[in-house]
Amino acid sequence: MTAFESPSLTFESEEFITTATQRVSLIEQLLAIGTALSGSHDLGELLSLILSKSREITCSDAGSVFLVDRINSVPQLVFKIAQNDSLPRVLFQEFTLPLTSKSLAGYVALTGQSLNIPDAHNLLPGLPYQLDRNFDRDFSYRTCSVLVLPMQDAEGEIIGVLQLINRKLRHDIRINGDNALNVTQPYSDWEERLVRSLASQAAISIERNILQKSIEHLFEGFVKASVQVIEARDPTTSGHSERVAALTVGLAREVTEMKKGRLRSLYFNPQQIQEMRYAALLHDFGKIGVPEAILNKRKKLYPQQLEVIRQRFAVAIRTLQMECAQDKFQYLVNHPDYQHTPDANCSHCQQLQAFDDRLEAALEKLDRYLKFMEEINEPEALATKRFEALSEEAFVELTALSEYYYQDIDGTLKPLVTAQEMEQMLLPRGNLTIEERFEIEAHVTHSYEFLKRIPWTKHLQDIPAIAYGHHEKLDGSGYPLGLTGEEIPIQTQMMSIADIYDALTAADRPYKRPIPVNIVLNILREEVEKNKINGDLVEIFIQRRVYQILSHPR
Repeated sequence: MTAFESPSLTFESEEFITTATQRVSLIEQLLAIGTALSGSHDLGELLSLILSKSREITCSDAGSVFLVDRINSVPQLVFKIAQNDSLPRVLFQEFTLPLTSKSLAGYVALTGQSLNIPDAHNLLPGLPYQLDRNFDRDFSYRTCSVLVLPMQDAEGEIIGVLQLINRKLRHDIRINGDNALNVTQPYSDWEERLVRSLASQAAISIERNILQKSIEHLFEGFVKASVQVIEARDPTTSGHSERVAALTVGLAREVTEMKKGRLRSLYFNPQQIQEMRYAALLHDFGKIGVPEAILNKRKKLYPQQLEVIRQRFAVAIRTLQMECAQDKFQYLVNHPDYQHTPDANCSHCQQLQAFDDRLEAALEKLDRYLKFMEEINEPEALATKRFEALSEEAFVELTALSEYYYQDIDGTLKPLVTAQEMEQMLLPRGNLTIEERFEIEAHVTHSYEFLKRIPWTKHLQDIPAIAYGHHEKLDGSGYPLGLTGEEIPIQTQMMSIADIYDALTAADRPYKRPIPVNIVLNILREEVEKNKINGDLVEIFIQRRVYQILSHPR
């Protein structure tokens, strides 16, 4: 009976005012709950909020939330969370149970019907469901009144069950096996309707949260698949993106924890750190647009080039041998009186031996040239010390090699090593020519063009810009835009340090050996002195030993 229908209540009566105040307070509380449910993004926090607020407005001592798991062929009921004011130290763990009508929650999940039970220990015979009394027995508890409600989404599908236990007379009461019947009361129809409405609202929030997690998992899978595609085209840098992401995230977390120094005002929340992680994982995705031959180039010369050069050497050797044989034959034709004698002073024998000696010297020179080529075909990771240390004699020999011509099978004279091949072999650092480096550097723009086409959410919208600048330098000498100083996002500056560190320490690069960590850290500091990278970030990277995330030795 409402206040308007009661003959004993008037607008002026104290009882009416109290009831109206309680209803208004309850409505305000429900609105606050709705707002809180809309703002919760963590499923565990959301379920805890749903249960605690449902217990609060019904003065319930305990409760639990079950979710229906339909992923497998046989649906299951997942016990997700439980609360109990009388047993606050009892820890509840998630578990699954069969989705059958034998349990209270299972019956409600299958039928969609609510259960409002005054005393769960005294159920009518013949009911399909029964109370599991193990908990009461194990913890000396007594379950009396129970309200079990289905949580249905917008389409009417049951996604979970909300179970409230022991509606108390007062909030401060602690229930045990002895006092339960005296301090609890059945749930009213009004509370059942109220909580059922709340359960429906909670179901929508849960569904939204699960959908959000599904989208996040979907995107995580997309990112991992993208990285796998990159590594499939460029297996020489396998694991690079994951390592750079780990270092970038580690550095960002250390920066966030700084309490002093010039970076103390920087703070990155979990969403911003996730944004950096995705940017780092995808920073090299543009390599998918770089020719595969360049991506997989291991030495200064392509394998096909080296093979062609070796074929030229083979033809040159065969030509020298043939010319030597022809010279001998012509000599013998011109000296028909030649008779071989063991006399060491035989001029004819000496001349024939001279032909052999000249051939041997020429073959030794070609062999020396080929070994020298194979040696300088190995790329250097850093400066050009080996090339700077080339002796004058070696330089002369290299010049002679560039001027060496051999007679091809068609009779024409051709260079043993072309000018382009010589240019490649004389690269002082790395294994790429200027043109090939431009092709590689274009991967940054390719990455940006790809990333900016993705409709990022608000919290991930800076991923393209963060990834775009990972090869920029503070002094403007980087690429592709030549940005300087604060034009480069601080997140990108962190990624750049991680990228440089991993590139130098990685053991999977074909064109170099891994450089010891202590030397790489010195190189980072040298880059700071040249105003290439952020010195404050480098010091945090070193002092906080962020690099040890990769388990490198000191």
